[in-house]
Amino acid sequence: MFPILQAQKKIRTFSRTAQALGNFDSTSRPIFFIIVDVPRDISFTPHSAAEQILSPEAVDFVAGLHRRFRARRQELLDARVERQVRFDAGERPDFLTETLPVRTGEWLVPEAPKPLTDRRVEITGPVDRKMMINALNSGAKVFMADFEDANSPTWDNVVTGQVNLIDAVRGTIELVTPEKTYRLQEDTATLMVRPRGWHLPEKHFLIDGEPISASLFDFGLYMFHNGRESLSRGFGPYFYLPKLESHLEARLWNEVLFAAEDGLDLDRGSIRVTVLIETITAAFEMDEILYELRDHICGLNAGRWDYIFSVAKRFHRDPSMVLPDRALVTMTTPFMRAYTELLVKTCHRRGAHAIGGMAAFIPNRRKPEVTEAALAKVADDKRREAGDGFDGTWVAHPDLVDTAMAEFDAVLGDRPNQLERQRPEVHVGPARLLDVTRPSGGITRAGLDTNISVGLRYVASWLSGTGAAAIDDLMEDAATAEISRTQVWQWVHHRMSLSDGTEVTPEFVRGLLDEAVAGLVAAGGDTELLGRARSVFEAVALAEEFPPFLTLPAYELLP
Repeated sequence: MFPILQAQKKIRTFSRTAQALGNFDSTSRPIFFIIVDVPRDISFTPHSAAEQILSPEAVDFVAGLHRRFRARRQELLDARVERQVRFDAGERPDFLTETLPVRTGEWLVPEAPKPLTDRRVEITGPVDRKMMINALNSGAKVFMADFEDANSPTWDNVVTGQVNLIDAVRGTIELVTPEKTYRLQEDTATLMVRPRGWHLPEKHFLIDGEPISASLFDFGLYMFHNGRESLSRGFGPYFYLPKLESHLEARLWNEVLFAAEDGLDLDRGSIRVTVLIETITAAFEMDEILYELRDHICGLNAGRWDYIFSVAKRFHRDPSMVLPDRALVTMTTPFMRAYTELLVKTCHRRGAHAIGGMAAFIPNRRKPEVTEAALAKVADDKRREAGDGFDGTWVAHPDLVDTAMAEFDAVLGDRPNQLERQRPEVHVGPARLLDVTRPSGGITRAGLDTNISVGLRYVASWLSGTGAAAIDDLMEDAATAEISRTQVWQWVHHRMSLSDGTEVTPEFVRGLLDEAVAGLVAAGGDTELLGRARSVFEAVALAEEFPPFLTLPAYELLP
């Protein structure tokens, strides 16, 4: 670690940032500078780009955010644990009685800024330089640069990702390789950024002896370096907020957004956000989440893969909530259908965009028949979303943009969205949101093999520094790996039998892991890396007590 100043030393700082982040209530607005004492027990791991990204002023900004909000963040993380205890005891989520006036009230979110009015196709990807350029040039309306599920948070990936974003905002990002030079075209997608979730730490940056919140680190650095610059270039600081589990977590984000705007002397509401509804508890609080963020929000997104993981995770001890093979959990599965219909209805009632889920397929020119069949499935999926009233959708690869765009063009035409589609016929109660219907024979040896193979290979990729991994013609990320290991945990814990009668036991799973590792090593895989990946996967799939996130133990192994 590199100490900013000697531990425990205090300096007197003449700073709007320090005042704005440390000494005012979120409903007020500072209008003058004051002098405050700022403790500077801050250290971080050295990096070649630290002088650019981690300047003293940038460090002050993110440290101010962390110090101001760390206690409330921890309270909310503790509340997640407490709620899990109640779920384990049989409690189930319901719509909140205390927020009924919010759900029945007549209110709207603010109109989206012009660059986010038309979002019919959005592409996502990590903050890798080449992938960012390709995504910005893809023809999609929006590109979400991802520090979260699609990014392996090595210190180098996190810091260079901020460098890449600075260049992308200014239109100067390029990459010269021996084979090709990558530069931005004249027309590019609107940039949005997804910071890491509330639960994740950034171990390479310590404040007062503890890791900073990864959410505040990613968000704060992007805001400090690009908030004002992006506004001057005709768009603005736009974010996707991940993994929220309640409206109280949304309220915390809103307070953070106010603090950042005030600390940088930006008009309130300059930051605009979209929230991913990717947890089952958040699905019961969509109105409330929109309301808490009503100064900044312009939409909700149906984060399908994390949502499936959340259902399996939250009710992991309930045998009636055991999911079938991942391939059988489609968007027409009852609980998935209910949540997406409710999302569209809720968003449009409040004037917010509803953005559909991810198409993870990767076209393969060497497999034309596989590609043709997969593109047909993608088209069906996007046709259903557009017909349901979604205003846009997600894809993971540039070659899917045209397919998705064609389906939304067919419904939207020249309109930028379909906010007028109110869906009054949709009625979704708790029973529909929790309707996990598992077909007979829905747990198969092929499904188990896929979970082990995909999970193992993805964890190996993540540990090697790549968070978006092409596996079997699909773009896998942390969310899909979470589904794989959670299903294995469910099937083992509840002593489920495969369709051929084989009981899924820990010993059986360990044997399949041995076979999978041996096969990957024989194919040229790195023995040491696969050994570490196997240890992580086994730990999170076969533990007696269910680990809430595989990325937490895996993060300890990252450089």
